[in-house]
Amino acid sequence: MKMLAQCKQLHFGSRFFSMKTIKQNVPVSFSYNVHFTEELFDQGNALLADLIEEKASVADRKILFVFDEGMYEYHPDLFKKIEHYISENTSDIELVDSPVILPGGERAKNDPAHVQKLYEVINDANLDRHSYIAAIGGGAVIDTVGYAAATAHRGIRMIRIPTTVLAQNDASVGVKNGINAFGKKNFLGTFTPPFAVLNDAAFLRTLDDRDWRAGISEAIKVALLKDADFFDFIDRKARLLNEGDEAAMQKLIYRCAALHLDHIANSGDPFEMGSSRPLDFGHWSAHKLEQLTDYELRHGEAVAIGITLDVTYAYLNKMITEDEWKRILDVFVKTGFQIYVPELTARLNQPNHPNSIFHGLEEFREHLGGELTIMLIEGIGKEQEVHQVEYKQYIEAISLIRSYNKQLA
Repeated sequence: MKMLAQCKQLHFGSRFFSMKTIKQNVPVSFSYNVHFTEELFDQGNALLADLIEEKASVADRKILFVFDEGMYEYHPDLFKKIEHYISENTSDIELVDSPVILPGGERAKNDPAHVQKLYEVINDANLDRHSYIAAIGGGAVIDTVGYAAATAHRGIRMIRIPTTVLAQNDASVGVKNGINAFGKKNFLGTFTPPFAVLNDAAFLRTLDDRDWRAGISEAIKVALLKDADFFDFIDRKARLLNEGDEAAMQKLIYRCAALHLDHIANSGDPFEMGSSRPLDFGHWSAHKLEQLTDYELRHGEAVAIGITLDVTYAYLNKMITEDEWKRILDVFVKTGFQIYVPELTARLNQPNHPNSIFHGLEEFREHLGGELTIMLIEGIGKEQEVHQVEYKQYIEAISLIRSYNKQLA
């Protein structure tokens, strides 16, 4: 940390004011790994034990597990398995007696009582900054636990163990944590890197079709922005992905996670201090659609519609060709996504109405700060930012999507 003291005199009228400034520059460096494994808590899998032991700094450390309620229903013996794993594979670490169970999906993020419950358990268990909190579940639960972990003691080591496709390839690999408030997505949150991310492929085998599919939209998103070859792969494997092919999905998850991590590390703005958020392509309307459907739409499903809307807008503005536009929509359809919901058409002539999709633009701008910055594409694999949009063309885009959707029926 470098500091430089300066002293100046400012003249104001007939008076002089002395001003001193201490300049400082605090370089921030952080590292964490995203691991890919299978059957994380089997006795022969040393990954978790090695991670914990590697960072041993004090004896008698503690670890608290938090479970996604939906995940736990499919794995009712999981905590017993964890108890056995910890006792056989680690030393000098204490497992908190029982896990915290949180509801899955946006319910975890919408109710502040869940964060308060986590704070109470952290306090009662006497966790400290050398302790661990391991969250096992979908992205919303991991977001909620991450927010609590980042703010208790100003930061407890967080181990993310995502159990959905979307969480493994996107939501859990970055540095953000957050909960919803005032009807707005991620209104409260932190930028706090995890201690580690452990992707266990075995958890994906108990997903229903919707949760299996939902994460594909985030892969399509990052492919459209950054990697035309990856988009080609998704196009070729679209029907296999929709049918539950594990090998294709593991390749998709790995490449998607890698592209997200590369952007976070090398974009020059990992904590989003500016107004540009390329990885939120399609998200301004997706976040609003989640609200408008009372979160009946899963995040990944809303993102699919949001991307469809933005690529259609790009097509109408001659940023992509008709063939590219149709190809992108076809990939969403082949992977099983809805590309239109009636909520898109609500209050289109009242953009400031809270139930208008266009109100999502202002909420998005407010969340980023500064000027409105929307990510579009000017070809597959080529991103392009814009700072103003035309409502009339977006209305035309919605009409075009609705017509396209009717042809599919």
